[in-house]
Amino acid sequence: MEGIMAIYFLPATIVLLTLITSVFLLISSTSKRRRSKSPPSPPSLPFIGHLHLLKEPIHRTLQTLSNKYGPIFSLTLGVRRAIVVSSPALAEECLNKNGAVFADRPHGLLGWKIIGYNCTALGHTPYGAHWRNLRRLSTVELLSTARLNSFLHVRQDEVKRLVNGLVGEGSGFSEVDMRSRLMGLSMNIVMRMVAGKRYFGEAGHDEEGERFKKLIREAFDLSGTTNPVDFLPVLRLVDFSGLEGRMWAAHKGTDEFFQRLIEENRSSYGEREGSNEKTMIDTMLNLQEAEPQVYTDEIIKGQIMTMILAGTDTSAGTIEWAISLLLNHPEILNKARAELDIVIGHNQLVQESDYTKLSYLQGIINETLRLYPPGPLLMPHQSLEDCIIGGYPIPKQTMLFVNAWAIHRDPLIWEDPARFWPERHIIGVESDGYKFLPFGVGRRSCPGSGLANRVVSSALGALIQCFEWKRNGEGLLDMKEGLGIVMPKAEPLKALCKPRECMTNIFMAGD
Repeated sequence: MEGIMAIYFLPATIVLLTLITSVFLLISSTSKRRRSKSPPSPPSLPFIGHLHLLKEPIHRTLQTLSNKYGPIFSLTLGVRRAIVVSSPALAEECLNKNGAVFADRPHGLLGWKIIGYNCTALGHTPYGAHWRNLRRLSTVELLSTARLNSFLHVRQDEVKRLVNGLVGEGSGFSEVDMRSRLMGLSMNIVMRMVAGKRYFGEAGHDEEGERFKKLIREAFDLSGTTNPVDFLPVLRLVDFSGLEGRMWAAHKGTDEFFQRLIEENRSSYGEREGSNEKTMIDTMLNLQEAEPQVYTDEIIKGQIMTMILAGTDTSAGTIEWAISLLLNHPEILNKARAELDIVIGHNQLVQESDYTKLSYLQGIINETLRLYPPGPLLMPHQSLEDCIIGGYPIPKQTMLFVNAWAIHRDPLIWEDPARFWPERHIIGVESDGYKFLPFGVGRRSCPGSGLANRVVSSALGALIQCFEWKRNGEGLLDMKEGLGIVMPKAEPLKALCKPRECMTNIFMAGD
């Protein structure tokens, strides 16, 4: 899915060193800021430009700057130029009318080079023939409707395991750590699709699963982190923050893990040839046989990483936000359960194919994605050539940040934007066009949105259908967002749940 770029900055002593050693940047950055036709821009400092303004959470900081300087403004980030857009019209102008111009990614970002296999992974690679090949691989071979349907049994099985695991807590209300449960769900779904293996809740695999989860967590965080040297190259002389060393360590760990997955699938590939149990790695190994110079092990590992990073935290986080919102709005939770009782009944578990009949559940999911998009800042784009945006000339190699968070909460676009109101999506007026961007739009939109929708709808529907839910305490849940590239809840969700008596006959049913 399109994720965001969390930016970590150096302490004042390092900035001072930069001021001393980077004098040559002053003339360049000052001349660029003096261009009268450039978009509005906040006052900047020599050498570092506007880096000092970008406080966490970045999407809120940029929203505040947009309120002051308008829906398009420019930033100088060390040696890089950037624009930030925060309106549907400008997002459409950038990603649709000028979609080919902004189809590129920023070049030379350290995390993408180290963890993203020298920027050859789909989300990080520059626009061109290699990107088009990976995009075709993802949309046609790995994430097409037919391929997703072939893994339906995997998703159904994992949702049933999630439900049965919660039932096992007891017949009364029990406190459950939903973040860990939902991460196990999404990890197992993706890993079974990619490599045919479960890692969580499986006897003998818990320790390995925890090591794997830590590896992925570190790679996930660091691949979305921009090292200060990306903006101030002189700092590459010394890895002051230790970030680069962590990146290489994370890359080594995940690379070895992914290589083992490839070798395991390669050794057993013949057994699954022609069967319905072929994994995504099997598909890529088959392509490797035909075009070994194109589908190298490095490319396959980059694709594995993309699938895991894009398909785990995003789905789990969206379900966690949705349940949290429902717990704070029990009247909406009751409406959703009533819809499920009427449409699905008590004798079967809700299925993915039922989603189109559950308009209120659809509204809840879309409203959750509006309020808490998994990528509050779409992954950065970069212009391939000079262009005009919002009437302003934008030079070649300018970074573009689209602030989906600001667009989703703009009172000029959305009525009462801070309100959790699923009905607004059922009415279907406000969510048209570029007002709603949870998965990005255009050439670099997330190819995994279909998978995410299937996982979120079936899991959330089953949790509402099968359990009574309530908060653990009298007050409302804290809905503050935490730090991270997919904007997790700051406080992991712990809630009280109890199996519904009317659903007992399906809890332990077989496949």
